[in-house]
Amino acid sequence: MGAVNGKALIDRLDQLKSEIWFDGEMITGKLSEHPAFKGILKTKASLYDLQLDPSLANELTFISPDTNKPTGLSYLKPKTKEDIVKRRKMMEHWARQTKGMMGRSPDYINSVIMAFASSASFLKGKEKCFPENIQSVYESAMSKDLTFTHTFVTPQVNRSLFNYNTSKEPIAAKVIDHNEQGLVIKGARLLATQGGLTDEVLVFSTPNFFLEEDEAYAFSIPSDTPGLKFICRESFVGGDSTFNHPLSSRFEEMDSLVVFDDVLVPWNRVFYYGNIEASVNFLLKSSFHCFALHQTITRQIVKSEFMLGIAQLLVETIDVGEYQHIHEKISEFIIGLETMKALLEKSEQNSELDEFGTMRPHLPPLQIASNIFPNIYPRFCEIIQIIGASGMVTLPTEKAINSSIGSNINHYLQGSDRTAEERIKIFRLAWDLTMSSFGTRQIQYERYFFGDPIRMSSTLYNTYPKAQYVKNVCEFLDINSEGTC
Repeated sequence: MGAVNGKALIDRLDQLKSEIWFDGEMITGKLSEHPAFKGILKTKASLYDLQLDPSLANELTFISPDTNKPTGLSYLKPKTKEDIVKRRKMMEHWARQTKGMMGRSPDYINSVIMAFASSASFLKGKEKCFPENIQSVYESAMSKDLTFTHTFVTPQVNRSLFNYNTSKEPIAAKVIDHNEQGLVIKGARLLATQGGLTDEVLVFSTPNFFLEEDEAYAFSIPSDTPGLKFICRESFVGGDSTFNHPLSSRFEEMDSLVVFDDVLVPWNRVFYYGNIEASVNFLLKSSFHCFALHQTITRQIVKSEFMLGIAQLLVETIDVGEYQHIHEKISEFIIGLETMKALLEKSEQNSELDEFGTMRPHLPPLQIASNIFPNIYPRFCEIIQIIGASGMVTLPTEKAINSSIGSNINHYLQGSDRTAEERIKIFRLAWDLTMSSFGTRQIQYERYFFGDPIRMSSTLYNTYPKAQYVKNVCEFLDINSEGTC
């Protein structure tokens, strides 16, 4: 089959019988028609239509050597630096289609599935590990152009470092049994963005000091697997109007708690289980972090470009471009954007073949970028709020503009060189990005996109090669090179 169009995707998702709970009620009917989901599914469909656009086919798809069919480039296992650049250009196209607002566009988990498959041989011969299943899921995902969500975070019952779960019923999802058919999982995981709105859900445990065997697993199962429930938060879709809610009406992704109520995971879907060493080291040794971060940083750069455009458009609309404090603030956007671009480019230039024959982007620049963005993104939003000032608050709706009071709105809310309608559209976009429930969720989402920022800093500190720099100083001081030197 290979790459599919948007209609095929929507038809497939509408036919799923996933158990999705929204506002205390289980959803029935077509997902694509539900007010909380129709905007994001329409946007997702547009990405699939884009990859079949004849003018972009060579940039968004490749011919699979197995099926001889056009296949989404996010599934490409890169063998050269040119392949890395091809993947990034494809991701840029999709990110620009969503303005970088869609944190879980399909190319993100596609890249994760590809990275898992590329490194699957690491698990070969290890107890309770099934690398052939990773390859099988990867091949199925490519041939059917599947979409995935993923979940790996345990519920925040107690975040104490020395928390021991004493509940009789599992809270964090665990393996409670296994039989001839597969594993039985009970408990919960969060945070699944677009949970229930994808073909499958990828579930894996993340390394930690207190990982137990019953929590050490990885698998992928269809979203409508019996016993699997997705409990949604409140929707942040402000309404259908793209005038009033230009972002949330299109890009509100939904997040969900994933509940496993004695879910049977067939053996052919299990990647590994009950092996703490494999669970800890597979994510570290595989190319997971390299490719997940490569996609993420690409999207965040596109998002930064969009935000710079909004900030500058606000400046021009209210004619404040002569002030130096405005120059300083817009320069923060420029510095952040160009820093991210430089780090991404360096990661690509320094790509190397790994032990599995896959060309990996160089990880340290991507780690640095992923430590920078959680800090600069809230600041970007703050700058937009400061430039917009009180204009971010007094924003009439589309209906008001077209009402009998519209003449007053058109007179009093015009911009320096914009009509009132144009000015309001610009300010409503800035508001939806930085002040609406959708916008504030975006801030929190980017802060914690790849985990706790403090832990990310700690990981960078512990993995960055510092020894040579210390040695240089020791040599300069003619200090004995024993110990840390």
